[in-house]
Amino acid sequence: MQGFDIASKALQRGDSFLLNLTAKTPITTNLSLEDIFTVSKARYKLLVKNSFVCFSPECFIRTEENRIYTYPMKGTIDADIPQAEKILSDNPKEQAEHYTIVDLMRNDLNRISREVSVERFRYFERIDTIKGPILQTSSEISGILPDNWRSHAGDIILELLPAGSISGAPKKATVETIRLAEKERRGFYTGVFGYFDGKNLDSAVMIRYIEQEGSRMFFRSGGGITVNSKAEDEYMETEQKIYLPLNI
Repeated sequence: MQGFDIASKALQRGDSFLLNLTAKTPITTNLSLEDIFTVSKARYKLLVKNSFVCFSPECFIRTEENRIYTYPMKGTIDADIPQAEKILSDNPKEQAEHYTIVDLMRNDLNRISREVSVERFRYFERIDTIKGPILQTSSEISGILPDNWRSHAGDIILELLPAGSISGAPKKATVETIRLAEKERRGFYTGVFGYFDGKNLDSAVMIRYIEQEGSRMFFRSGGGITVNSKAEDEYMETEQKIYLPLNI
């Protein structure tokens, strides 16, 4: 509640239009980080021994030849709820959140590419978890990179950081509010990881993240909040995102 109140006041002042607020939740499991990495099923996975494991469903940026793509992911609901897609699609708060992040990421791509367009808007993706399936909404945005982009691929990534979906809009002011509200450095959490093979780049946002501190484990999760957000709803979304996508 303390973090939510700080973020909410900043939103009410107009410092931000959308802010991603995260929490650190202690968890217990009989699985090691290595076990979780091995049995989890996700589009992107990363393990740093004795430090953290990440099983992310969210692409940051990827390329195909000279075209760059990003897929901001905003909006979550229990897939087993009757008419879950309609409820999520019609929710005014979720609509505003998704419109904002798509606009932000479109502007980000405009800084490093041309002919930026939204290829797909608010489509649904299903994620199966040990607690049951969830639905999330994403959009696909693309642009055309200059022919020499491979010689400065690192600069392109830096220009787009931090990822809009885990910061907010406008980025600079929102990140300052996040620091005040969360009162703890995120570390690698909500960073990006991926690979570049000399031809194409594929990368992910580091969400769905478990870190180890000594003998304890913590799950980092969060969600976007707006002036219309309610603390209890945001808490429930943060809790809903604590899961293992087990491939067993």
